[in-house]
Amino acid sequence: MAVRTSGTARKIRGVARYVGLTLFAIPWILVPFWLLIVNSLKTEGDASVLSMSWPDHWSAGANYHTVIDKGSYVTGLRNSALLAVPTILAVLLLGSMAAWAYARSDSRTLRFAYYTSALSIVLPPAIIPTIYVLTQLGLNGSRLGYMLVIAGTRLGVVIFLATGFVRTLPHDFEEAAQLDGANKWQIYWRIVLPVLTPVLFTGAVMLIISVWNDFYFALFLLRGSQSATLPLTLYSFASSSTHGVSWNLVFAHVVLTSLPLVLVYLVLQRRVLAGLTEGGVTG
Repeated sequence: MAVRTSGTARKIRGVARYVGLTLFAIPWILVPFWLLIVNSLKTEGDASVLSMSWPDHWSAGANYHTVIDKGSYVTGLRNSALLAVPTILAVLLLGSMAAWAYARSDSRTLRFAYYTSALSIVLPPAIIPTIYVLTQLGLNGSRLGYMLVIAGTRLGVVIFLATGFVRTLPHDFEEAAQLDGANKWQIYWRIVLPVLTPVLFTGAVMLIISVWNDFYFALFLLRGSQSATLPLTLYSFASSSTHGVSWNLVFAHVVLTSLPLVLVYLVLQRRVLAGLTEGGVTG
């Protein structure tokens, strides 16, 4: 009888927790999301009121067609993809390598390097020294320079997640592979990297959100409209009007800009939760 009572109490607490989280999410997530969607379907006059009501006059097709045709959306989408995909892959590969080295070493030097890398997560970006270094290297304003900066400022996230995960793993498989004659690269590629897959999926989603939405570095480090990413095209589109902001078009642009992120999250959400559960944030 006591067991049934305890199980019922746990179920009640679980339901109460979900209800509480749902109520908390409504004003912070659902309301802004609804405001964004519904105003992207309105005419300019109706959207300027910024209400959550249904459109009195629908203008969905015209709004989204204008964004794609005049908002440089296709150019921004192409540039964001070309910059984000290789950068994220490089960060995941280099970050997981560094995490493996940090987790398996007792060196004080590497321990200091790990804490320095993890500290980069909270340090504010230093744009002026960054521009100076890129100028000296002849990379200021180039896509390569931007990708190197983004990779360098995001490595700490993957290192932090993956190092904690590797520390929880036994050494048995790595030692067995070493006894069989495998070198460091073979051990990493065939044993360590597959085990790190759940954590790397988690890091990948975090990186996609961060890199895709980057505006600060893109504003200073990318030159010309042909190199503009989606956040830059959104900024240019929103500020180009001389008669005030057309909120219906801005909201439509935001929806299209966020759509790839939503699709990625829907595809990877189970792997993300698995990565967090399996120790990706343990120290």
